[in-house]
Amino acid sequence: MKRIIVLSILSIFCIQCISVKQKVKATPNSKTATVQSTTTATPKLVVGIIVDQMRYDYLTQFENKYSEGGFKRMLREGFNCKNNHYNYIPTYTGPGHASVYTGTTPQNHGIIANDWYNKAEKEFAYCAFDDAYVSVGVADKYEGKMSPHRMETTTISDQLRLATQQRGKVIGIAIKDRGAILPAGHAANGAYWFYGKDKGNWITSTYYQNTLPAWVQDFNASDAAEKYITTWNTLYDINTYTESGADTNKFEGTFKGKTNANFPYDLAALKEKNGGFDILKSTAYGNSLTTDFAIAAIKGEQLGKDATPDILALSYSSTDYVGHKFGVNSKEIQDTYIRLDKDIERLLATLDAEVGKGNYTIFLTADHAAVHVPSYLKSIKIPAGYFSNSSLKKHLEAFLKTRYGSENLIENISNGQIFLNHEEVQRLPVSATAIENVLQRELLAYDQIAKVYTRTTLQSGEFSTGIAASIQKGFNQKRSGDVCFVLKPSTISYGRTGSTHGSGFNYDTHVPLLFYGNGIQQGTTVRRTVITDIAPTISVLLDIAFPNGATGNPIEEVLKD
Repeated sequence: MKRIIVLSILSIFCIQCISVKQKVKATPNSKTATVQSTTTATPKLVVGIIVDQMRYDYLTQFENKYSEGGFKRMLREGFNCKNNHYNYIPTYTGPGHASVYTGTTPQNHGIIANDWYNKAEKEFAYCAFDDAYVSVGVADKYEGKMSPHRMETTTISDQLRLATQQRGKVIGIAIKDRGAILPAGHAANGAYWFYGKDKGNWITSTYYQNTLPAWVQDFNASDAAEKYITTWNTLYDINTYTESGADTNKFEGTFKGKTNANFPYDLAALKEKNGGFDILKSTAYGNSLTTDFAIAAIKGEQLGKDATPDILALSYSSTDYVGHKFGVNSKEIQDTYIRLDKDIERLLATLDAEVGKGNYTIFLTADHAAVHVPSYLKSIKIPAGYFSNSSLKKHLEAFLKTRYGSENLIENISNGQIFLNHEEVQRLPVSATAIENVLQRELLAYDQIAKVYTRTTLQSGEFSTGIAASIQKGFNQKRSGDVCFVLKPSTISYGRTGSTHGSGFNYDTHVPLLFYGNGIQQGTTVRRTVITDIAPTISVLLDIAFPNGATGNPIEEVLKD
């Protein structure tokens, strides 16, 4: 009897060992063959898609116009994090792209805005500008003076390069330079962005290489952008676009040379007055051109063709340009997303053919969302408004002159931050902290401002929830200002037409997060996830180290066993 029990236990133990071995990838030195299904193997290619200025509700609002092979395929077969948010302020493109790939916030990675006031140099710094390099692929040398050097932590892209001894390829692509550069990280093989002032070519920087690869040269030589200089009309009958506002309204901007913001748009006729091929940026066709180039990169770089994982960091920028110009409730934004869905379908079909279904993983998210046009909200009696930095600066300068007798205490106001002139502060018999507190009280009395936080407060305590926590996670000790203020909901510093973003309110923070493909569960969650969770999740999937500043956590329910 004892012998039977012992044999039974050994049998169960052996079965469990076999089961575990089937899930573990063989090491290079292993002599024992293991069984491994494509659903548990490391993906050959990770495609990170960031859709610039995508609200979560675009997935649901336009759903009945989407094809079965684009967004719906990812929703049907992948995992949908329905309650995904940005957890810091400001919600801009540069910080958004950096945060997705670093797994942390501006507090740590240092990209505190697209442009910010550089206190040391007393001028504005652009998040991707680097005077040490020049353009490759275009005569205009300034356009290529770019690198990721202002980003102070590593990305999942960098960690892949480190883990594979640089065998894993990393390519970044976006119409915007920052959308290609920051996700690709410091050690990328290449990053490419669009230059529309000449022939509509894709360019890079000498940070990456001194000449364009042959596949990029071939793509540029094909005049691929030219075919999109056509008439932009709605893909389907405009009368069926009932999920967006009227085509004729007073809340939208338009192109130079066009008197209204109505379909159709004759791009050939409008091209000259709107920056040449740059006009494509503000149309749905900018995303289609980006997809064309991404497909060329997959083939040209042979991404996902060997056992070492690669990363394609792909950002769709035109959704942001269209949203800024026409607004989130426009027919133009609806058509842009309907056409983007077709581009996603085309990209997935290419990945199926070139890499193989089951061999790649995709995550799709956004760098921020966007607010409804405040003038539209006000027209239907929803509180909203507009704010002027210059008016606030005049008000505060007059206030401080009366209080302290100085006209030069404020050096700059930008990105919801006030930078004090510390040389002037030192001349006064009062501390910087005292001036911060005085400004806080005065700002709270200003009609359009809802909340105010001082540098002293943000450095001396820790907030765990709400807007205060978001401000703190976006506050970088070396680069941020001395007083941070938050405008009232739906109050923006922008023109009277079109949408923008930047706040910590739900309309700017709630963005899609979809996972699809190799190693991904099928399902949904309404548990709150944050944007900094993406990089740790992909790190676990690839079995590599987390980015060195990551503060997010893996989303366990997304991943298969």
